[in-house]
Amino acid sequence: MRVLVTGVAGFVGGHLVDLLLDEEPGVEVIGLDSTPGNRARSLGIEVIGADLEDPEAVLTALGRARPDRIVHLAAQSSPRDSWLDPARTFRTNLFGLLHLFEAALRQSLTPRVLVVGSAEEYGHVKPEELPVQEDTPLRPTTPYAASKVAQGYLALQYALSTHLHVVRTRTFHHTGPRRGAAFAESSFARQIAEIEAGLRPAVLEVGNLDAVRDFTDVRDVVRAYWALLEKGEVGQVYNVCSGKGVRIGELLDSLITHSGAHVEVRVDPDRLRSTDVPAMVGDFGRLHAATGWQPKVPLSRTLGDLLDHWRERVQTTASPSPPRSGRP
Repeated sequence: MRVLVTGVAGFVGGHLVDLLLDEEPGVEVIGLDSTPGNRARSLGIEVIGADLEDPEAVLTALGRARPDRIVHLAAQSSPRDSWLDPARTFRTNLFGLLHLFEAALRQSLTPRVLVVGSAEEYGHVKPEELPVQEDTPLRPTTPYAASKVAQGYLALQYALSTHLHVVRTRTFHHTGPRRGAAFAESSFARQIAEIEAGLRPAVLEVGNLDAVRDFTDVRDVVRAYWALLEKGEVGQVYNVCSGKGVRIGELLDSLITHSGAHVEVRVDPDRLRSTDVPAMVGDFGRLHAATGWQPKVPLSRTLGDLLDHWRERVQTTASPSPPRSGRP
């Protein structure tokens, strides 16, 4: 079986590759990335370079890969950046998927396709709507969220009108080792690691600590994706989440406890978002019923692994380069 992973060099892509290489020996994993670099090449798989905004490049890539399964992870995934360039966000998230579908059809391929959406699509959730189920109204509050709503409906349209086996997710917050520093909990871990290494003052810059979010370990998330590829219903959408809400401030407290560092916590106004929803907690009952999936990795381990990841990165960055031989 040949599995194509778009956005393979990203956070989730790397963990999905790890899962498939470790646990699915009969699977050949092929990556797709717009600009394959060292990260993509380090995954130990074939990586095809193609920009999803270029339909002919996508057509060529799918003709080369000829996948039996596709996990579509590639996206402009930052709500904040989507305000800076809404048009690019829609080009990447909507037209990128359109080009992928059309390329599969033009190449006469019949892959199962998992289209990964976001809990941001739910937007302004009312307290009485928690935990959020898949039939909760969508009220997107950012261009990113709106682009993922559009992407989800495009995926549904192709599931209903073509022979493609398309399954959709709305994935809630997920984290773990290798998470990008733009995300709150990873920013906290990076700052703590730098404080431990003596690279910054013992001051943690934070945003809104009162928001409640539903966090799942990324290693559990990729298990859910693989299960949905095999068992998800055509056209259906599934929440991928833990079903538990945690206050962002509690995440910070847990990371500080893991560290033992003495720090001052300081709110940075630039990190606050006017569109923040007070609470977002999901219900994964539909996913569990379809696949038997449930989260396994406790949040305390997730955060500890995230902090250890940043300690390693900070140590590597801070380590002096070896002396160069020859003349200075």
